[in-house]
Amino acid sequence: MKNLKHSLKGYFIAGLLVWLPIVVTLFVIRFIVDLLDVTLKLLPRAYQPEQLFGFQLPGMGVLLSVVIVLGTGILVTNFLGRKLIVIWDAIVSRIPLVRSVYNAAKQVSTTLFSKDGQSFKKVYLIEYPRKGIWCIAFQSGGATVEVEKLVGEEMVTLFVPTTPNPTSGFLVLLPKKEILELQMTVDQALKLVISLGVVQPPVVMEKNT
Repeated sequence: MKNLKHSLKGYFIAGLLVWLPIVVTLFVIRFIVDLLDVTLKLLPRAYQPEQLFGFQLPGMGVLLSVVIVLGTGILVTNFLGRKLIVIWDAIVSRIPLVRSVYNAAKQVSTTLFSKDGQSFKKVYLIEYPRKGIWCIAFQSGGATVEVEKLVGEEMVTLFVPTTPNPTSGFLVLLPKKEILELQMTVDQALKLVISLGVVQPPVVMEKNT
């Protein structure tokens, strides 16, 4: 009886390990698709899929979003598009409250997607929240001149993600000499954080063998 109970438990866990990633993946994909399908409301009602085909087509919002983003990219990379962006930025900068949110979001996105920037391109190991406790951190930029003048040494601005949700976390500034750069990639580090440390990067696994 004990062996049967142990076997059933093993089978259940094995089945759970198969289905859990599938269900989570489908849930995330469904959430993203439903979210992007909202862009269909940008189309005139007569041209929306429900009106044209008589039924809803899941995923059409994803296709429309890709077309909009690509079209916008093509537009803003030419002379006329850049002029329009300058005019748009000038208009938004005159609107109270909106300009603060817009400028902050634009600065963050520009920094993250800049080819020359170092933001979120390096993974570090730091002692946080106290000495003796180590955690994963991503470089988000250099410290301000004011901070480095007050501290008296070179500082680095780091983002410490929470687990299993890496979209939230803490911003910390540490002396450059106190941080250790890791060889793992950002993708590997994110998998480590999201999986609660279960999914180990190949680099770490090789060191442990």
